[in-house]
Amino acid sequence: MVNQIVVRIAAERILSGGLNPKTGQTYVLDDITNPDYRTAVEDYILKNTTDI
Repeated sequence: MVNQIVVRIAAERILSGGLNPKTGQTYVLDDITNPDYRTAVEDYILKNTTDI
């Protein structure tokens, strides 16, 4: 089970070019190593972005 608040925060950081707090670099989808969270973030981005 994934925490939707964490999913939203990660997705918004990826979309806005925000920093990964762990590395200090731009947050990218490949930074998410947990497959459940990665899928949830991908789904969130697809559902909440009209540009894709």
